[in-house]
Amino acid sequence: MNDHIGVVEDDANIQNIVSAYLKKEGFHVTVMESAEEAWELWETMRPDMWILDIMLPGMDGYEFCKKIRQESDVPIIIISAKDDEVDKILGLELGGDDYLTKPFSPRELLARVKRVFKRTVHLPDNQHEHDRIKVDNFLIHENDRRIFWDGTERDVTTKEFDMLLLLAKNTNRAFSREELLIKIWGEDYFGSDRAVDDLVKRIRKKLPDIPLETVWGYGYRLRDEEE
Repeated sequence: MNDHIGVVEDDANIQNIVSAYLKKEGFHVTVMESAEEAWELWETMRPDMWILDIMLPGMDGYEFCKKIRQESDVPIIIISAKDDEVDKILGLELGGDDYLTKPFSPRELLARVKRVFKRTVHLPDNQHEHDRIKVDNFLIHENDRRIFWDGTERDVTTKEFDMLLLLAKNTNRAFSREELLIKIWGEDYFGSDRAVDDLVKRIRKKLPDIPLETVWGYGYRLRDEEE
């Protein structure tokens, strides 16, 4: 196991404990005291996961989470002394994959790290020899996790790909926002279904002509008129 985890925390004691537990499990760990330092790392050597404190000097964890989400769906686990429900919802709606309140057990954090990695890391599906799914001008290479529109490859994030793959495999079927939350974010996701609407907006911005329809008051579907 050589996944790289960036730990952004200004408490030296928590830094040492978290780092020790993660390294013992075989993770490569980089510890930073500020979001500014973490952003410098992100621009040069991107970690596979962030463990992020909210109360930081300078840029706070919420702002850092928001900046990361503008570029990537890399897993983010938020750790914070703020235990109000509104703080948890805010952290998750800004893109956090999990939220852990201080003080916490290092073993619980480790369990959540493994669970989030398991939920977000996708392995090739070797059971399918032919992995191409085509809907109109839209083509998905499932095993390679690549998307093409009109023959041109488009860059998409992990969750954008997951939603497009789900909808392409079930064309003309309407999915509710609640279904999409469970299938894309997982059953233990704690947050608003606005995350689904935000994801759809990003997909439509990248693929303006995609027949991704809103089912008003319910959810979304990918239309295929050839069916």
